[in-house]
Amino acid sequence: MKICLLFFNFLLMASTVIAQTSVLITYHSETGNTEKMAQAVAEGANSVEGVSVKILTTAETRESDLLEADAIIIGSPVHNANVSAEVQRFIASLPFEDEPLKNKIGAVFVTGGGISAGEEIVQMNMIQSMLVFGMIIVGGPDWTQPFGASAITSEPPFTANSTEDISDQFLQKGRLLGKRVAEISTNFSKE
Repeated sequence: MKICLLFFNFLLMASTVIAQTSVLITYHSETGNTEKMAQAVAEGANSVEGVSVKILTTAETRESDLLEADAIIIGSPVHNANVSAEVQRFIASLPFEDEPLKNKIGAVFVTGGGISAGEEIVQMNMIQSMLVFGMIIVGGPDWTQPFGASAITSEPPFTANSTEDISDQFLQKGRLLGKRVAEISTNFSKE
């Protein structure tokens, strides 16, 4: 009886490890601002039990990373109200044949210089691309960040440079997005 109980506990623990939800955060950063947001998103995702988080630059991300992930969160700096060229190349290289990303959770985050520098349009463009791949889009937890998370980095009073971090209110939006994606992915993968 004791051996059966030990074996049952082992199987229960093994199923918990096997059933772990995988969240991939992939981003491009030139000045370090988008990387800081990626780390905040990862922090939020890591706060959810049963989730493993992988954080990679778009250049480091391989097709196998995408296929293994239950959720994919993409981050980009805003360049003239567009995604960076690096992120555009990455999105163009996503696997399309046989729809391998279909029904994966998708989310986005961006960093932009000014308050009206194009953050929302860039988020929507990234979301639109994810929808083409059949992904299920998750935004932030409330009306203040419906398209994901974004940060202002160069317009006062929100100036980030080598001596200042991104304003914590924006990092918190990243954390909240990561947490929400992880929670929804965990619930979605159980169904």
